Amino acid sequence: MQSWGLTDPGCVRKQNQDAYLIEQLDRTSLLCVVCDGMGGAKSGNIASSLAAEVFVEEVKRTWKPKMDQEKIDQMLQSAAKLANFTVFDQAAQFEEFDGMGTTLVAALIRGRKATFVNVGDSRAYGINRNGIHQITKDHSVVQMMVERGDLKPELAKTYPGKNLITRAIGTETFVMCDIFHQDVAKGDYLLLCSDGLSNMMDDQEILFEVVHGVNKQHCCKRLLDIAKNRGAPDNVTSILVVV
Repeated sequence: MQSWGLTDPGCVRKQNQDAYLIEQLDRTSLLCVVCDGMGGAKSGNIASSLAAEVFVEEVKRTWKPKMDQEKIDQMLQSAAKLANFTVFDQAAQFEEFDGMGTTLVAALIRGRKATFVNVGDSRAYGINRNGIHQITKDHSVVQMMVERGDLKPELAKTYPGKNLITRAIGTETFVMCDIFHQDVAKGDYLLLCSDGLSNMMDDQEILFEVVHGVNKQHCCKRLLDIAKNRGAPDNVTSILVVV
């Protein structure tokens, strides 16, 4: 496996409140996480970096190469819940951190199996030459409206309040996180990103850049450049994994 990551403030924000980490757990296992912080200039970056660090450290502490799938699911959920408690506790202790929180999307790729955990609207995509599909499901008001049939999917990107999320790490004492599974083959791609990227590009545009773009190690930079050429009002973060 190969992996690359990149984060950038974008064209409008002065501070980058996104964070990402990539950790090689063993020879055949890779852990990636992207967090998109919120809560104002003083605390959004704290929430995202703290959640990412706590999540990764907890997975490293409990990881065993021969874990079965059920144990992996439990481990990722426990790590996300610990990240949630840690961010919530910091927000409760320090007035300047009041109200901070963050999204979290993570992938653990082991061999030909990938497991994802998600809270919020940062995303994971599966990509190969046959197409692209969103693996995770957004926890957002817009997604709820789409599921109810109140909003057409093609209008979701431009709908007012599209950034309102229904779940976040650190805003409550307990958080529910979703687990997703994906079989991967040699040559498949996995992309994790904050909504600063997914709001700026259609899925088919992402597919083209990942599959047909030259020099995979520069793919995250090409995606960032496209987002910035379109104004990038939010921070932009992506991790690309080639299985």
